[in-house]
Amino acid sequence: MDISEYFSTKLAEHGETPRGVDWNGAESQTIRFKQLCKIIETNDPFSINDLGCGYGALYDFLALTYGAFSYTGIDVAEDMIRSAKRLHTGNSSAHFIAGSEPEGHADYSIASGIFNVHFDRSAEQWFSHIEATLDLLNQSSRRGFSFNCLTTYSDAEKMRDYLYYADPCRIFHLCKQRFSRNVALLHDYGLFEFTVLVRK
Repeated sequence: MDISEYFSTKLAEHGETPRGVDWNGAESQTIRFKQLCKIIETNDPFSINDLGCGYGALYDFLALTYGAFSYTGIDVAEDMIRSAKRLHTGNSSAHFIAGSEPEGHADYSIASGIFNVHFDRSAEQWFSHIEATLDLLNQSSRRGFSFNCLTTYSDAEKMRDYLYYADPCRIFHLCKQRFSRNVALLHDYGLFEFTVLVRK
């Protein structure tokens, strides 16, 4: 099973809900979005790429929180993109595409949950994939980007073999060395994960 098939199956099982994109529930999803959106530091109109957008829940959060913005959601699962387009019909600021990378530049990029499921790839293979994806986020973002990962500080009895738990210190070091002097590591919001903000 590949990533696209995995998330299409989740969507079919749970519908257009947080569980449909493999999260536990709406409360944790909102907490997660609040951390990721700390990258946005403007009251002016902005543009944003959402890599791994699922059915477009981040757009709904942004619409409730911010003023004018333009949003592009990207997801490898075509079923997710179909759902997102249907749910956001008539929203001229929302654009959804099937794929694995942004089509163009935006002020900000966000990636939520896309580094969690590694299947049979080794830890180092998956870390290399994360590096390559962060390169894409950096290249397509004018003002900054944010992303999250499950943490190696998770409770051992709750960890799963098919999930990837990243060392937050290693990820922080990578971002400081490769992308920007202005990097924030957020690991204080009650979930078994962390969020990284990279400001240009």
